[in-house]
Amino acid sequence: MEDTHDQMPVTFTAVSSSARQLLQILRCIGFSSKAHVQISDVGIRFSVQESKVMQGFAFLQKELFSSYHYHPEAASNDQDTPEPPVLQISLESLLETLQIFGVNENRDRWSSQDPTFGGVTGSLARGGPGAAFDTRVLGTTGICKLTYEQTGSPLCIVLEEAGITTTCELTIYEPEPLADIPFDKASLVQKIIMRSGLLHDAITELSATAPTRVTMMASQSGRQFALSSSGPHGSATVEFSTDAQLLETFDVSQRVVNTYKYSLLQATARAMAMASKVSVRVDRQGVLSLQFLVELDTGVKSFVDFRFVPLIAEDDDGDGDEVEEMGGAEFED
Repeated sequence: MEDTHDQMPVTFTAVSSSARQLLQILRCIGFSSKAHVQISDVGIRFSVQESKVMQGFAFLQKELFSSYHYHPEAASNDQDTPEPPVLQISLESLLETLQIFGVNENRDRWSSQDPTFGGVTGSLARGGPGAAFDTRVLGTTGICKLTYEQTGSPLCIVLEEAGITTTCELTIYEPEPLADIPFDKASLVQKIIMRSGLLHDAITELSATAPTRVTMMASQSGRQFALSSSGPHGSATVEFSTDAQLLETFDVSQRVVNTYKYSLLQATARAMAMASKVSVRVDRQGVLSLQFLVELDTGVKSFVDFRFVPLIAEDDDGDGDEVEEMGGAEFED
């Protein structure tokens, strides 16, 4: 008699011709050790949080995969439609698995966004002699297959590169509650779309003061947008030019001033460096949303989102309550 377990359809399976592009996106939210994973018919959504005052979201849409199949498990008796599975996994383990064949540089020097991009010489200088065996140098391509069979099963990852196959099974944890930071898109007081590199340069420049917090100010009067900080090494202010070629959208309904924990904004540095554009939105409660548009080498556009609770006047630690969300093919309204 056949095992009924073997007869049940696999809930989810997807194949990508590049583990690197999955790694590029997921590393943007790598500040947390664990991640909530929601699988649906349009893609895989990863959610992380930090101290209930910051959340990050990365979405691997089905277009990133050459093959994508999702078959939801049967609905329970009290449900009309099955709920998409929500898993909790070790994000650290997933990232280590995806870079098992050597895509483990601290900076993605193979990205066209990096001015040091230049080919084999740069790779060898970065990685040392071992980089000569990097599959990108050898010109080989790899396959990454993700499989989740059913409730209770591990998340299985199979990597194939240059004739070598590695199989990893990630333990699924009971999902811990993930509180939402309430972000009201219907009551935005600020929406600015700009080149992501400009924001990255500003955050990097402010680091010279060793700040604990950064203040964001935007005003329609004079079309002003600035970041300022102070710390034991002094104070600094970065004012952005509001030239239409630099700031694609500048929609500010009133003078907006909010303060956020610097270390949390700095945690998005990888996304800032990778992305081509960022949408900087603030609602009436001061909740900040940074939505990054990442254009991959394959031409597919993906989004990475972050939300931050503002510091109040006497909140030294920046603790507060939190949010969630994800983008589609263009910036959200």
